[in-house]
Amino acid sequence: MIVDFHTHIFPDKIAKKTIEKLEDIANVKAFTDGREVSLISSMEEAGVDLSLVLPVVTKPEQFVTINDFAARLNEKYQGKSRRLFSFGGIHPDSPDYKRELRTIYDLGLKGIKLHPDYQSTYFDDMKYMRILDYASELGLITIVHTGIDIGFPDHVRCTPMMIRRVLDEVAPEKLVLAHYGGFKMWEKAGELIAGKNVYLDTAYLFDFIEDDLFLQILKKHGADRVLFATDSPWSGQKESLSHLKGLSIPNEDLDKILGGNACELLNL
Repeated sequence: MIVDFHTHIFPDKIAKKTIEKLEDIANVKAFTDGREVSLISSMEEAGVDLSLVLPVVTKPEQFVTINDFAARLNEKYQGKSRRLFSFGGIHPDSPDYKRELRTIYDLGLKGIKLHPDYQSTYFDDMKYMRILDYASELGLITIVHTGIDIGFPDHVRCTPMMIRRVLDEVAPEKLVLAHYGGFKMWEKAGELIAGKNVYLDTAYLFDFIEDDLFLQILKKHGADRVLFATDSPWSGQKESLSHLKGLSIPNEDLDKILGGNACELLNL
């Protein structure tokens, strides 16, 4: 089973406009148009069985709309052989973060996505640390954008140093660091984070990181805590899979990265 642990879709009525806006901000070209049907088509072409959809709550008042959409998506695909599976989202400025995390749990959502850049909050801010702590108490998975965001390259709100501080102070359970622990900050991530009790995903990675550095961090961190991910529509699923399979990774470790670790983490 192949699991893409990091994808994004948007409602059909806003997908085209949203993708065009993000392409303009980041000066990149998307691989799909951001619609649900396009992600399914990409999965079929690549041979991906499950894609984890990660919504981002950019304003506290979006909480209900985004999490209801996530819950409906999970219900729609439950039991299907090729399926989408959504996490929920929460904003660090939530007026009642414990209540909102319990709502996410009650909706059957298995985790949350945090994005320090789009939520204008540093990762080692107390507002995030208390969310991480309570999410751990509830057994929720937390995935966070790390390192540089290409839309905000001059202001990094989640550095490897900030992550290390959070790990030392909160020790959150089931924390997934997107972009291999720090997009375009991989040497520092390898120094400060590799080997710690966190998961690293491979989202939007292979066009930017040297293969030798990727493998070096993989060896230090261990294949048991690495998750295949693409950040679709910003990376191609077929292309990312081909690159990963072409690296010198033992088959047993590759199977874990491609889906085994994700299935265990998601309890599928």
